[in-house]
Amino acid sequence: MENKTKRPFQVLPKDVRPTNYALSLQPDLELFNFLGNVDIDVQVKCVTSQVVMNSVDIDIISATYTPGSAIDGETATELTATGINYQNEDEKVTLTFSSALALGNGKLRIDYTGELNDKMKGFYRSKYRTPDGETRYAAVTHLEPSYARSVLPCWDEPAIKVTFDVTLVVPEGRLALSNMNETGRRPCANKPGLVEVSFARTPIMSTYLLAAVVGEYDFVEGRTSDGTHVRVFTPLGKADHGHFALEVAIKTIPFYTQYFDVPYPLPKIDLIAIADFSVGAMENWGLVTYRELALLVDPKSSSSEARQSVALVVGHELAHQWFGNLVTMEWWTHLWLNEGFATWIEYLCVDHCFQDFHIWTQFVAKDHSRALDSDGLENSHPVEVEVGNPGEVNEIFDAISYSKGASIIRMLHAFIGDAAFRKGLHLYLTKFEYRNAATEDLWACLEESSGQPVAAIMRTWTTQLGYPVLHVSDEQQGEDRILNITQEKFCAGGTFKGDSPTWMVPITISTGDNPSEVRMTVLLEKQSTRVTIPGLQANQWVKLNSGTVGFYRTCYSQPMLKALIPAIRDQSLPPCDRLSIQDDLIALSCAGVVSAADVLRVMEAYMNEPDFTVWMSLNVNVSSIAVLLINTDCFSSFQSYVVDLFTPVGKRLGWEAITGEGHLDAMLRTTVLDRLGRYGHRPTLAEAKRRFSDHVEGRRTLPVDMRRPVYIAVLRHGDASVMDTILKMFRETDELEEKHRIQMVLGAASSSELLQRALDFSLSEEVRSQDTVFVIASVAGQSRLGMGMAWDFVRENWMELNGRYQGTSMLGHLVWTAGNFASEERALEVKAFFDTHPVPSAERAVQQAMENIRLNAAWLERDGAALKAFLEERSTRGGDTSAV
Repeated sequence: MENKTKRPFQVLPKDVRPTNYALSLQPDLELFNFLGNVDIDVQVKCVTSQVVMNSVDIDIISATYTPGSAIDGETATELTATGINYQNEDEKVTLTFSSALALGNGKLRIDYTGELNDKMKGFYRSKYRTPDGETRYAAVTHLEPSYARSVLPCWDEPAIKVTFDVTLVVPEGRLALSNMNETGRRPCANKPGLVEVSFARTPIMSTYLLAAVVGEYDFVEGRTSDGTHVRVFTPLGKADHGHFALEVAIKTIPFYTQYFDVPYPLPKIDLIAIADFSVGAMENWGLVTYRELALLVDPKSSSSEARQSVALVVGHELAHQWFGNLVTMEWWTHLWLNEGFATWIEYLCVDHCFQDFHIWTQFVAKDHSRALDSDGLENSHPVEVEVGNPGEVNEIFDAISYSKGASIIRMLHAFIGDAAFRKGLHLYLTKFEYRNAATEDLWACLEESSGQPVAAIMRTWTTQLGYPVLHVSDEQQGEDRILNITQEKFCAGGTFKGDSPTWMVPITISTGDNPSEVRMTVLLEKQSTRVTIPGLQANQWVKLNSGTVGFYRTCYSQPMLKALIPAIRDQSLPPCDRLSIQDDLIALSCAGVVSAADVLRVMEAYMNEPDFTVWMSLNVNVSSIAVLLINTDCFSSFQSYVVDLFTPVGKRLGWEAITGEGHLDAMLRTTVLDRLGRYGHRPTLAEAKRRFSDHVEGRRTLPVDMRRPVYIAVLRHGDASVMDTILKMFRETDELEEKHRIQMVLGAASSSELLQRALDFSLSEEVRSQDTVFVIASVAGQSRLGMGMAWDFVRENWMELNGRYQGTSMLGHLVWTAGNFASEERALEVKAFFDTHPVPSAERAVQQAMENIRLNAAWLERDGAALKAFLEERSTRGGDTSAV
């Protein structure tokens, strides 16, 4: 795909600036439009007869300007705009007046209309059903990054922070919510059936944090220990689904208040579940909006995974109330500062609320590893990436901004210590409260609190693309162990060419005589170093990156790796360290540094692994090799290998929950039985079919944690009648989690006819627009046949799909339906399609998908024969499980 020159971008002129918006919105929930009027208090700083603002998809009826002197009662002329000139491509409008606006304060009044759209951005409509089955609509806002301009003409830049007085004109009987507490409700004169709801003035804040919701909801409520009023709004009839999120919020707000040593700034916080929502959640100040699955927990039927996910998302969005809302990034270049920090601290919060989740180990598998995978690509981007037009921001709502951002903050937190970190955060939040800040401002505060060279260290991680791989070997000298460590940029496609950049790398080291403790910490500031570990016997192993806190990969010499294998087998290495060894190996294999066959040999050391998170990571990496071998004649042998690997833990866990077992055991059982059933393990398949039959016929309801693996097994090895039954279950349930679960397993079907049914279903009226992408991804991600069919389906329906999701991050998900192919022909096919169907908001996703295809192709060509030989040799020795 050719690189296109980006259009020049300019921020708004500074000659007129707002200080307050008095906004009134009247949504029509039948005609799907809205009336708006806004009185904007402004300061005219330079003599001008024009006011330039952001505006898109708005029809301005009239605009007037009243000088401050007239407002104060003096004689002055109100000016009416004589010209309203829309610059649609720039999303701006210019109001021209017949004479210059006087310097000083004034009021700009604009009356306008807009569409209550169905695009899940701006001010849009969301469809829901009442408990008696009637279809109705709510009106909802989603304004990040730059959609406020479609709700009101405004200065839609994060650094232009002002106050808002919001009024909503709504039908009687409808709930109206905004950022602040309600202050009045009265019938509208000359508008029968409508009421006017007013809200308290907000603190100064950025336009993208403005929020309004009009609809019908139930709610549960409570107060935090420090007195903040908390409400969780749910669909009608499902108030009990809000109790878990309420519990999390009531624990979380005091935790953050104490951690930051800054009180929650508003009198209330509302959390609301929206039926149609394009992202997981949005941190609007005082009114946080969520996709229903990200907020609601059915106390009777929600899975362990769902509860954990809700806890993390609630923790993330509430962190933003301070970090992002109270102190806001100066410009979208610093998006990572908002999202990376909130992603890190959501885990800190959940660890505080639910220690039995062992959530930090899961962070390593979910965020740390994901970020390393993404950032190893040539088509990654620095954490801090220069952004011009806000339309470019959707490209960086990704694993780099969120997961890498969180990972390097975790690394910094560990390096300077919790006390200094908290002190620095408090300094940052109090110094910049109700203002804007940049990345360097945070580093300066943390540097002041810790006395460490934070800015110098972190600049190497935020401004440079990628991360290092540390090559390490050791030698014994008497009673000392000498480590030789060299860093170079890690490249998923192979060795870095040219002079490698360097990072300032905090390295932690543990040893076999005390595996759970950090024996040494070293700051690597140059290309290579020698480290002496005194008093370490020759028979003790050495492990770098204790706890997998450092954002780098480690490539051990063969003797060092071999010494670690027994510690994997007997689990004397802590879980995070067992996880990182195989995770680094799979990445090094993709890069051509180690053989994929050797990776499979090492994986056999994990056969008796007890930890859920380690298995979750193993499962992901098994899928990476499956993507390669699915194109070969040895895939069935690979499936047998995987079945042998997973069978011991499957037997240990069994099908029934054991009284007193932990939260993670339920999640591990789901993961293991999913893989065994998917790969045709006969006892698992037979039991899945029996339990499915009992469930369908009403003899015994499947436990919620068992549904996904059972559905996948019966779909994978079933016929059209199974698909019919599962779709019937979808239509008959009103459980959101169950509907989502079914949508996500449909791609497990094995015939082209059934996969086509799943794809057609994705675009039907039965599937919400927000979920279509995930049904297609399910088909693309579960078989070679599905991969090709999903990609064909995306191309055939591109006009409709692009129309639905244009300008959103959802298009990137569609692009990645092609990302797991493994041939140059497919890479060229993807390029050709997107050359003729450009996607400005997902250009990087296209480049990354093509790169991933070529990486797969090179990996298969390089290691395919060795993998086949290993699997064949293993079959002849009856699946012997000795590792290297």
